Amino acid sequence: MSKTALVTGATGLLGREVVKAFRTERWTVVGTGFTRADPPTTLKINLGDEQQITEVLDEVKPEVVVHCAANRFPDKCDADPAGTKALNINASRTLAKATHVRSVLLIYISTDYVFPGAPGDAPYEADATPKPPNLYGQTKLDGEEAILKETKASGLGVILRVPVLYGKATEPRESAVNVLMDAVWKAQETGRKVIMDDWALRYPTNTEDVGRVCHDVATKYLQATNKGELPKVLQFSSEDKFTKYEICEIMAEIMGLPLEGMTSNKKGNDPEASVQRPYDCHLSTKVLKELGIPVYTQNFKAWWRREVKAFRK
Repeated sequence: MSKTALVTGATGLLGREVVKAFRTERWTVVGTGFTRADPPTTLKINLGDEQQITEVLDEVKPEVVVHCAANRFPDKCDADPAGTKALNINASRTLAKATHVRSVLLIYISTDYVFPGAPGDAPYEADATPKPPNLYGQTKLDGEEAILKETKASGLGVILRVPVLYGKATEPRESAVNVLMDAVWKAQETGRKVIMDDWALRYPTNTEDVGRVCHDVATKYLQATNKGELPKVLQFSSEDKFTKYEICEIMAEIMGLPLEGMTSNKKGNDPEASVQRPYDCHLSTKVLKELGIPVYTQNFKAWWRREVKAFRK
């Protein structure tokens, strides 16, 4: 019999690939969204409304919920702290309460930004002490804690931390990586000088790979007879390591474009900046490996060559 998965944020960059990953494995999948929801393909649900959450769970009757919906852009979080807390924390808590009483597995997508990312600290193990550098990271950490608290008795709450993501996008700004292609093109404009961070280390991870891991985690945990003994905090990341400037160099090389119009900035965080970003939040995938869940990822450069149809010898 086919199992059923419910995916929140199914219209987003990651959610779309999570939906695809489960469907590829012959699951019945129902997605939810809000501003971009397209019923009946994707149900329109306000995750701030407890009644709507309980109604969709009772209607869909999923074995697992993958909670991708979040405000995930640090600058936008700072611009709307109340709205960010409502979605990243309060809605997550409400969802956890509802899945717990229905014995539904809940996978909560979190972030490497729960860690400070100070030079020399990484890689971070799953049980390392969190210390978020900004509001975004703090709200995701608070969301983690809410999930684990509300599902403690059932053991059916799992955290999956991931780093910055890239993949198939409806528009470049969906991803902090994809949007760098726009910066490369801006650097081609006469007289334009684009300044790009060449300090912070990033581990861009493909959304297809994250979708696959979500499916593998769901399968592993649902089949387990000792759910209460399984680890509750998991981490997944590519081992590809770049600064944003280095990513732009790769994109420019793939496109056959010069990069004289872009300047490398190695100064690090501006102490006066409203949003502080970590230097290196590399996530250890040790716990996933111990569970026997594959942690391989797509090659960053090869994926972009295929994406832009730039096959070069």
